[in-house]
Amino acid sequence: MPTASNGSVEIHYELDGPSDGEPVVLIEGLGYGRWMWRWQRDRLTDEYRVILPDNRGTGDSDVPEGPYSIGEMAADVDAVLADAGPGDTEYDAVHVVGASMGGMIAQQYALDFDRAATLTLLCTSHGGEESVPMPEDTAQQIMSVPDGADERETIKHRMGPAVSDGFLEEQPDLVESIVDWRLAGDATEAGRNAQAAAVQAFDVSERVGEIELPVQLLHGDADRVVPVENGRMLAEKLPDSDLEIVDGGPHLFFVEQPDRVADRTRAHLRAHPIAAP
Repeated sequence: MPTASNGSVEIHYELDGPSDGEPVVLIEGLGYGRWMWRWQRDRLTDEYRVILPDNRGTGDSDVPEGPYSIGEMAADVDAVLADAGPGDTEYDAVHVVGASMGGMIAQQYALDFDRAATLTLLCTSHGGEESVPMPEDTAQQIMSVPDGADERETIKHRMGPAVSDGFLEEQPDLVESIVDWRLAGDATEAGRNAQAAAVQAFDVSERVGEIELPVQLLHGDADRVVPVENGRMLAEKLPDSDLEIVDGGPHLFFVEQPDRVADRTRAHLRAHPIAAP
């Protein structure tokens, strides 16, 4: 598995899809491993060169002492993209896709670096005081450990607010697979806490309007983690954006409705191809 260095921090990443395909980097959310993108990865790699980093604190990447910042994680992404090009080359332009915290990293990346050609932002926020916070009952559930619960039961309990009502009961085999993937590739507790500090401090509310790239926004209107009002605020501030509201979509709508998300993402990328160097 290839590794890129950002200073003393080693960031591991995967590559998939045709080597001559337009590059698409997929940036995952708080605490989540690369498993989060398996549905989009499967639907994009026939056409695109997909790059999947482990955020610092997650999976095979280093877990430096926290707290982290979204800016540091954006710099990690740039280190990966400088390393991931074919042969000895760097990618000059890439499509950047991020969900939740990954969407925050994507916004910061577009502000701090010049490789991004398009953004696709799922269930995310620009942060700051005007953003709509996570509901208190959601925050309590995703941080709690039920009495007597083992590790697997705790993961399912904490995942509840991110999925539709009934999903855990109606998809037991898939849920058990997700728990396996999370145990194998999610952030350590220290890494998760360090990432959470980055999310808490993130605020580009006054700068996000500087992002002039074409942006596709997708947000579920039943999101109990990052309320949909945050997506609407982003759409108002981004000068070249298109917001699609997913009716009944939870936070992990891209897991529950993978075809819809992949089709919309692919349409956005095809509408804004990367020019040949």
